Amino acid sequence: MKVCIGGTFNQLHKGHKLLIDKAIKTAGKKGYLFIGITEGEITFTKKNVKPFEERKKAIKKYIEEKKTIPEIDIKPLVDKYGPSINEDFNAIVASPETRITAEEINIKRKKIGKKLLEIVQIPFVLADDGKPISSSRIEEKEINKNGKILKID
Repeated sequence: MKVCIGGTFNQLHKGHKLLIDKAIKTAGKKGYLFIGITEGEITFTKKNVKPFEERKKAIKKYIEEKKTIPEIDIKPLVDKYGPSINEDFNAIVASPETRITAEEINIKRKKIGKKLLEIVQIPFVLADDGKPISSSRIEEKEINKNGKILKID
């Protein structure tokens, strides 16, 4: 199966790892996984975004720990859709936060006569305080990458 995911992946955290793991499982051993990492203007709304190569390296290191993986391409995303509209993917893995983008992709695919992508949604991964783990919360030193609370309000 051909699967795609995308994101900024600024602080590779437990939620990102669940997204990647689900995408690998969905693609299957003989499948294909495209991982798009935002780059350029699309990252301007986020604070302290690490260089693309640094984020790519963190993802590759995490993936290398897996024993059986599909063929994987990691490339820059310069817009929120990347190749997902025009290429022949079967599925997209999304979080509750990115599901709306996955639905927009299917609307665009339908308009150009492409088959719709299966949207595989993972749940939010929650920190110890019950709120979703996010790169911004990690950068603000509220929590660590596993959701452990570092500062109390």
